[in-house]
Amino acid sequence: MSVDAISTPETERFAPRGPALSPSRAIDFKQCPLKYRLRVIDQIPEPPSRAAVRGTVVHAVLESLFGLPATERDVAAAAALIEPAWTGVRESRPEVESLIPDEELPGFLAEVRKLVDVYFRLEDPAGFEPESCETFIEADLPDGTPLRGIVDRIDRSADGDLHVIDYKTGRAPGLAYETRALFQLKFYALVLLRTQGRAPAQLRLMYLADGVTLTYAPDPEELLRFERILSALWAAIVTAAETGEFPPSPGWMCQYCDFKRLCPEFGGTPPPFPSGPVESGQDEPELDPS
Repeated sequence: MSVDAISTPETERFAPRGPALSPSRAIDFKQCPLKYRLRVIDQIPEPPSRAAVRGTVVHAVLESLFGLPATERDVAAAAALIEPAWTGVRESRPEVESLIPDEELPGFLAEVRKLVDVYFRLEDPAGFEPESCETFIEADLPDGTPLRGIVDRIDRSADGDLHVIDYKTGRAPGLAYETRALFQLKFYALVLLRTQGRAPAQLRLMYLADGVTLTYAPDPEELLRFERILSALWAAIVTAAETGEFPPSPGWMCQYCDFKRLCPEFGGTPPPFPSGPVESGQDEPELDPS
């Protein structure tokens, strides 16, 4: 579930687990090692965004929808789940309430409703039973690299094939960014390959802002090549944690970064590097920025 998300302490949900690599944290380190450090190790607070809160509410609605009997999963039932989902997010994250004042709440809930309505144009949730929703998965690679993540939905076909589905509340990426978009799903597919003994038959990204579905059939050999990339990435993170060297990597994404005030590229100074081991890199409970 990660650009505008706000994290909670990463060991909070899965304590006392040790360090691990998750899709969102892997992308952070690839994008900018300093961003990874400030987010994961220093745990510098980041302000939530309206888009991230909206994404979290949509995910909560869809998770609750699949908790209903299949015959009850219609548009009206989903609409009735929106306000309770918002209440749940607000109660678990009081800081988000200031983002959506009372006078803006009807418009915000209408935005959520629009995204949920698009979901129903992409598939009929009454026509199947998912194997699981919001599932925590983990695996240790043969070289010891620990992987963890939370999958929006896993389906199993009649012949036993697994399908991995991830909801995105933003727009589908252009062709140049599809590889980056699939990084998260490949990560999940690799974990399932290592834990289930075979790769998922299909990976699917459902973009609710424009009603586009991106589908990908992973090849086991490709996933093993991807495994080597993750192992090298984890080794680089461990080395950086041992040396304290997390250099900034300036680029176009800097305009969206909340850490510019602490970045040398923008005249800032990072805090002293913490002593002790690196914190967990797993997918923590966070607002969904997609």
